[in-house]
Amino acid sequence: MTVSFGHRALLGLAVAGLTAAAGAQDAAPAAPVHVSALRSVPAETTAAAYVDKNWKAPRTSWGHPSFEGAWSTDDFRGVPVTRPREQGNRTQLTPEEFAKRAQDIESGRDFSVNVGTFLRHEFGLRTFGYTSMIVDPPDGQLPALTPAAEAAAAAQTRGTFGPGPFDDFDDFSLYDRCITRGAIGSLLPVIYGNGVRITQNPESVAISYEMIHDTRVIPLDGRPALDSGIRQWMGSARGRFEGDTLVIETTNFTDRTSVGSNGGGVPNTVALKLTERLTRVDPTMIEYVATIDDPGAFTKPWTLRVMITSRPGYEVFEYSCHEGNGAVGHSLSGERVYERQVAEAKAKGLPPPARAVNHDQIRNGVPGEGQRYFDINAGE
Repeated sequence: MTVSFGHRALLGLAVAGLTAAAGAQDAAPAAPVHVSALRSVPAETTAAAYVDKNWKAPRTSWGHPSFEGAWSTDDFRGVPVTRPREQGNRTQLTPEEFAKRAQDIESGRDFSVNVGTFLRHEFGLRTFGYTSMIVDPPDGQLPALTPAAEAAAAAQTRGTFGPGPFDDFDDFSLYDRCITRGAIGSLLPVIYGNGVRITQNPESVAISYEMIHDTRVIPLDGRPALDSGIRQWMGSARGRFEGDTLVIETTNFTDRTSVGSNGGGVPNTVALKLTERLTRVDPTMIEYVATIDDPGAFTKPWTLRVMITSRPGYEVFEYSCHEGNGAVGHSLSGERVYERQVAEAKAKGLPPPARAVNHDQIRNGVPGEGQRYFDINAGE
């Protein structure tokens, strides 16, 4: 089961907490953790459609393949987006590589459940044996960017994951502001909030993402896409069935979103065409394959694969992002404090205080003058 608390003020610290937890494990390696039976073999090799070529996906009452239910991408967290170069064009891990991945994931889960106290950290039940999410190009690497995309990526705000300054809303990312993570970024697995709810009727399919709670409604009735002058965060999606596969073609994106995890990564352009294919390959698995064709950002199209899975008792809860979001207000107020500190230092003829420019400096440093660490759970 997964529960979304919506405390956006903690999202920036989540990455720091994850790194600190990993560092703690590196400093004091524990005895190997027992790997569960579900992690003992690559999960894709157990999918019904691969075990039995005659397996048929369940149907809705009106005859469409059924994707309905509560799902997540937690099980796919161990698979990198791009492939380690030493693995070349190989799409599957060796038995030794798979055993290490399974052990690493199980150890991380054990640490999070039994040792870690700060971070909400979600792990699935299975381990997949793919070498990367990117399946095309064959080497599993992201295609080269266009010069315009290189410039856009360099100018892209990192928001609360960057050093500031924070003077107005444009200094924050869409993620910071609870606006959207984008059509791709909403599905790629991260450390928590990977829930996906799919509902269907004869005329449409709706896909709801847990974190930042976007819902895409995909018509199936053959209507044309919106006029090219109308641009939306999640684009204009149109769907159809090709056999047992749901094909979704989406255009009409803005140029203010990106195609990476949590809405980060390379900024897309208005030329983006996203083609997604969802195929039910098991009672508990959906294979998701997406092709990103954006000639304004990438020198050629590329394709990634993610396995969406379910497990008993799993639910997708409300993600009250705006209600619990302190990221923007806290960063703006912190910037004003820093400005006062600079002014006071100048008035005393002292050099201005150093600005922390990344999370490592904040996490690993000690409180500076006038600062302190405290336990928010102790009611301070």
